[in-house]
Amino acid sequence: MKNSPGFSRKERKDPTMSVPVVNKELCTACGTCVDDCPNGCYDLEDVAILSRPDDCIECGICVDDCPAGALSMD
Repeated sequence: MKNSPGFSRKERKDPTMSVPVVNKELCTACGTCVDDCPNGCYDLEDVAILSRPDDCIECGICVDDCPAGALSMD
């Protein structure tokens, strides 16, 4: 896991901010989101799973880096 910016979604001023959504039809389980998420929000099973959404800081790195285009912001 990369260095965390030091705050979580719970601590943000806007707790209603969007979080990434995984399109299970497009996800190839490559693990890019798991490797690139600065807060370690993803786990990998058959597809990527946003297992810790409260730790998401809405940085968009996972969406930008997904080679399959399987992630979008909700």
